[in-house]
Amino acid sequence: MKLRFAPSPTGLLHVGNARLALANALFARRNKGKFQLRIDDTDTGRSREELVGAIQQDLEWMGITWDETFRQTERLDRYAAAIEKLKASGHLYPCFESEQELAAKRETQIRQHRAPVYDRAMLKMTEQQRAQAEANGKVPYWRFKLSGRIVRWRDLVMGECQVKLPSVSDPVLVRTDGTVLYTLASVVDDLETGISHIIRGEDHVTNTGVQIDIAEALGARPDHFRFAHLPLLLDENGGKLSKRFDACSLRTLRQDGVEAEALISYLARLGSSDDPALMPFDALAQSYDLSHISRSAARFDTRQLLAMNHRYLAQLPFATVADKLPKGATEAFWLAIRSNIDLLSEAKLWLNVVEGDIIPPVQEEDEAFLQDAAALLPPEPWDVETWKAWTAAIKDKTGRSGKSLFHPLRVALTGEEHGPELRDLLPLIGRKRALARLLPSQV
Repeated sequence: MKLRFAPSPTGLLHVGNARLALANALFARRNKGKFQLRIDDTDTGRSREELVGAIQQDLEWMGITWDETFRQTERLDRYAAAIEKLKASGHLYPCFESEQELAAKRETQIRQHRAPVYDRAMLKMTEQQRAQAEANGKVPYWRFKLSGRIVRWRDLVMGECQVKLPSVSDPVLVRTDGTVLYTLASVVDDLETGISHIIRGEDHVTNTGVQIDIAEALGARPDHFRFAHLPLLLDENGGKLSKRFDACSLRTLRQDGVEAEALISYLARLGSSDDPALMPFDALAQSYDLSHISRSAARFDTRQLLAMNHRYLAQLPFATVADKLPKGATEAFWLAIRSNIDLLSEAKLWLNVVEGDIIPPVQEEDEAFLQDAAALLPPEPWDVETWKAWTAAIKDKTGRSGKSLFHPLRVALTGEEHGPELRDLLPLIGRKRALARLLPSQV
């Protein structure tokens, strides 16, 4: 068994293609198969060298490793050989229409309520007509002549699938400059490098039918590949998740403080019948099952991801996270805040609450109450019992209890409506800062 992930270095990895990379890697690991990273960089006009490293970095951050890797630009000779083979067998034919001519044909077909499928007009060209076109300076691009059959396969997620090739335009496989397009390069790579299973998005179903036809024209047996098409990810509102939405790029999520284990735990079971559970990569692989994935689209909900991240951070020991915390953060600080943050980046805010010179808002009706509270502040040293003893004394003095007691103290001491337990924060804030915040007008 061998699977692959084949990103194009034209953009950063986002949660949609990260989910596909993870699915292939988990499936390979569970079945003791191999995993290949292939960089689909034949689109030299849009491919960017720096993105190759960024993709690799993102995958490694997720815990994904690969047994082999290569770039398609390293295999141009293999694509050229496949092109010649398909030309010799009559599967590739030259075309000379311009984009404008093709667009005009499509408009006519749509106006006549016909499917905008390529009409194969170029197949009717005689050798003399072709020679005349080339003599006039026209350079052909090359289309693959689809077989006209119905391609069927048993999908590991979608069940029985079929693509009616007569309703699909013959795909362009070779540009006018002789360069190969993804549709052919991908088939050649999959065949020649021994790929057995292909897991990708359901938007590739039609493409799968076409590529099976191409693979068989190159000599593959009908059941050479096993396919699994994962339903597309939708955003929180049910719309298509855009790969250009930068907030969903792995780089941004990582910079914001989303942890890799939280992300892969969420993505691995998104849209499946399995309940989300925090697990490292190897444990996720042992339980990963394509048959548990729903055929319906799944929604990527940032709130659910943050909840998973929250659970992950809440159990992290200080030693694991110390080098990621802002300068000055102590173990006591981390233990105080870790159950109250969704992202590691929020630690900076709480360190400022503990150590900074904040001026919290004070309601006029609470001024006298806070003066009483300040007068009752016990001397240091403080510990986790100080808060309980102090608030008990304030209650006896003022008669306040519940929210009317605790809420003004929290806002005055932290400037926030909600947050970590004040029994833990108070010793970190210290008596001098606490007094200054309770009595801001006297500072």
